[in-house]
Amino acid sequence: MDERVIVLVEDNANDEELMLRAFRKSNILNRVVVVRDGAEALDYFFSRGAYANRSASEVAQVVLLDLKLPKVDGLDVLRALRADERTRLIPIVVLTSSAEEQDMVRSYCLGANSYVRKPIDFTQFVEAVRQLGLYWLVINRAAPA
Repeated sequence: MDERVIVLVEDNANDEELMLRAFRKSNILNRVVVVRDGAEALDYFFSRGAYANRSASEVAQVVLLDLKLPKVDGLDVLRALRADERTRLIPIVVLTSSAEEQDMVRSYCLGANSYVRKPIDFTQFVEAVRQLGLYWLVINRAAPA
């Protein structure tokens, strides 16, 4: 059986911890795979480097992608995932602190399924994560792997 995981692409340790706390507080029980830069994200999705032996049964239910990443920018990660047949249909939510309209437009042009600004307030952050989890993990029907 496929293991449906949430892939969190986040380089900021504080934002990562907030996200994981928000998942727990919202009773989102899926396993979360955290990758901390764009190069590691690409290695994970394309099963190379440290992820060369990643199980094929591990399927991303949704990707939460920060834009401002070291090594490979989030928009380049998005571009690469959408360009490859193996990853083209994975739901990708850009989850960023960027308020730049051009980042939002570019994200959608490159195939993001959603664009969410990270709230500053923890209570609002938890509520945003709860709603994301409800939609992407319960309501939405993902394309078959």
